[in-house]
Amino acid sequence: MHPIPKCLLTLAAFLLSGSLLLANGKQPNIVVIMADELGHGDISISGTSSIPTPNINRIAAGGVVCTSGYVSSIIGSANRAGLLTGRYPSRFGFERSVAWRPQDPTAGLPATEKTLAEALRPFGYKSGLIGKWHLGAHDSFHPLNRGFDEFYGFLGGGHRSFPEELNIQYTNEARVEPESYRTWLLRGMQPVRSQRYLTEDLSLEALEFVRSQGKNPFFLFLSYNAPRSPLQAPEKDIAAFSHIKDEKRRTYAAMISVMDRGVGQLLDLLDSLEIADDTLLFFLSSTGGDTTVTGAYNGYVRGLRGEPFEGGIRVPFIVRWPNKLPGGKTFQQPVSTLDVFATVAAVNQLPVDPDRPLDGVNLLPYLRGEKSGPPHERLYQRLFDAGIYVVREGDFKLIKTKRNPVPSLYNLAADLLERTDIAEANAERVKAMAESFRVWNSEMIEPTIPGVNMKEWTR
Repeated sequence: MHPIPKCLLTLAAFLLSGSLLLANGKQPNIVVIMADELGHGDISISGTSSIPTPNINRIAAGGVVCTSGYVSSIIGSANRAGLLTGRYPSRFGFERSVAWRPQDPTAGLPATEKTLAEALRPFGYKSGLIGKWHLGAHDSFHPLNRGFDEFYGFLGGGHRSFPEELNIQYTNEARVEPESYRTWLLRGMQPVRSQRYLTEDLSLEALEFVRSQGKNPFFLFLSYNAPRSPLQAPEKDIAAFSHIKDEKRRTYAAMISVMDRGVGQLLDLLDSLEIADDTLLFFLSSTGGDTTVTGAYNGYVRGLRGEPFEGGIRVPFIVRWPNKLPGGKTFQQPVSTLDVFATVAAVNQLPVDPDRPLDGVNLLPYLRGEKSGPPHERLYQRLFDAGIYVVREGDFKLIKTKRNPVPSLYNLAADLLERTDIAEANAERVKAMAESFRVWNSEMIEPTIPGVNMKEWTR
């Protein structure tokens, strides 16, 4: 008798992990709301913020707050690639903030990788991306060519928020990254002149997408540009935060407030359509906040966007599914944006290519209390160009950088601020964690996509 190949056992175990389809056999709707560079301490459920976010709080009250939510990459663009593929972006060379190159068929998410929208399409889902893409501007990378049925938003890494500032009609007319921030928005492949403040516009488009689906199961990726730079908000919303002395943070707070208002509109619509209970919803951020540029606050942790410390890679992460998950709970074990794909795949019993296994984990058994312990034995971060790597294992975190080539070790349970390096006293643990990274790293490839040319911003 021939042994069953390990890859098939893995696939079978994944598929038999338990379908969580609704009682009537209907697939749940999937909603992913991603803020852009939102600080871990900048929503009111953190207990540290002066910015009211009552609607994000509603998600938390009806779901599970993952207090140790991590991005799949230090770089926001790469994290988006990890979220939509369920695989470490280092596996397929996506480890930079992708350059704005509308004419370049190499500057984007490789065609070898299947997005969540592509995986869901054969199962009857209609998928919509509203907002920021940042996975390539060439036509081959366009969301409509990567599984999404509808797209309204922009292709680059950021955007101006007021319509009067958008004076470049066509995508390919934007020659460099800063110009891409001033392009018209796209509805599908066609440029359209927006009439509203960007965040409000995206929220309303998300509502229209949901309304138009009827009884079809849908996947909505509501990918906000807020609250990242450029810092822009309506004056009436800025005025509501006049008590904040720092001008940058005042505008930043207003951007979060407008986004939260849009989240509330979406939650209200799900309620009014009586589909909230049947909707698996994730709320998270692309990276940690940029405390120097936007005045973000990452809570009681060290570091900021682009750094390997907790402030750069630990993000707000909430999961809500009223029919299947408890409400008002917290989950403290590390989870990752990689887990969004894996969770949705398990719910729908999506087939997984054994040659391209997922790195994420189905979170639902853990969030429901059916499984104990950490979903991941280890989580990894790598920034090849900067010589940075990170290993999170239990309470311990190992960091190595080009500037500090001797690894540092921190016990996050005792030292969340990562102030005390305990590597010297834990040499065996350091050695084991470094070896685990070496093995993981051997499966990764060097970056293949072109990254942003920062000189474009100084021209």
